[in-house]
Amino acid sequence: MCEIGPSLMCADLGNLERDVKQLDAAGVDFYHIDIMDGSFVPNFTLGPDLVKSVRGMTEKPLDMHLMVDKPERYISMFADAGADRVAVHAESTNNLQGTLTAIRQAGMEAGVAISPATPLEALDYVYDVTDYVIIMTVNPGFAGQKFIDPMYDKIGDLSSRIAKRGLVIPIEVDGNIGAETIPECVRRGATRFIGGTSAIFRKGSTLADNVKATRALFGKAMAGSR
Repeated sequence: MCEIGPSLMCADLGNLERDVKQLDAAGVDFYHIDIMDGSFVPNFTLGPDLVKSVRGMTEKPLDMHLMVDKPERYISMFADAGADRVAVHAESTNNLQGTLTAIRQAGMEAGVAISPATPLEALDYVYDVTDYVIIMTVNPGFAGQKFIDPMYDKIGDLSSRIAKRGLVIPIEVDGNIGAETIPECVRRGATRFIGGTSAIFRKGSTLADNVKATRALFGKAMAGSR
């Protein structure tokens, strides 16, 4: 089953509670919150105070995407803020296995985010402590980028590797996820979709209509793959 997670960096932060309530009513599955430190990526976004505020607005899972150097420093901070799961970049820590283990020990699901140029071999020795994987389909740091086409093959490759190991690990895709890219991502094995300006926060339609349209894309793609 495919899940939708709105990217809150694309929401109207001046009316965030309004947007979250509308998205809850529209039936989204979780909320994706990008944390950027201005070092690992050349942008700053959001933080634990916002996470704590969102936690008070919804009971849906809060999905942290830490685009920060040495993310192990912030695990307890986001656990205390109410996060349900935390993904760290394979490229951002010298101890990926230890960081994932610490996330689990803090009571959260542990995820690995993989940038476009990072090979899937980075996951070879951490599948046992990985609850989900984020395949970045754009370079991390900014919304509104173009989908990098070779990432379709990467999604399919990861799906095959997971299946060969007899594991069930959701594949989350993040970056220019919309009508032109969702169907092929579904066919390749992605199951969680981060909705930004190309889908959930697309201008010209309501949030509820955008969620409905995205769900329809899942259905069409899955029907076409049978």
